[in-house]
Amino acid sequence: MSYPIPPLINGKSYEWADIAINILGVTVVGVTSIDYEEKQGMENIYGAGRFPVSRGYGKVEPTGKITLLMEEVQALMAVAPLGRLQDIPEFDISVIYIDAALTTVKHKLRNVRFMTNKRSAKSGDTSIPVEIDLILSHIEWA
Repeated sequence: MSYPIPPLINGKSYEWADIAINILGVTVVGVTSIDYEEKQGMENIYGAGRFPVSRGYGKVEPTGKITLLMEEVQALMAVAPLGRLQDIPEFDISVIYIDAALTTVKHKLRNVRFMTNKRSAKSGDTSIPVEIDLILSHIEWA
């Protein structure tokens, strides 16, 4: 005898439409992607025998990048010192996920600076996305 499995056991999945991104105190709508992660160095420590006897932990390295539409980048450049994105002092980026039950998950990228400012366009493009590398000090996951 089979038992019916209720659909959507975990409810609605998070999706791009659930994300709000706040940069310099403003919710930015011209974001086409955001990518951030942290990686920690880890190493097994060996002693007698073939297997590790302990583990060493190294530094945490956060990285990130964001893709903005060119009009958003131009608006940021308008408030940047000397018009350079890279000269904007450290700021935070909030990435807020809101699901169907209005449960909020908020990640904060701390002490961010823009590292690049590049344009690339080709025939037929209907928008110009600008991918910008970020440098950050750490990520708050809660």
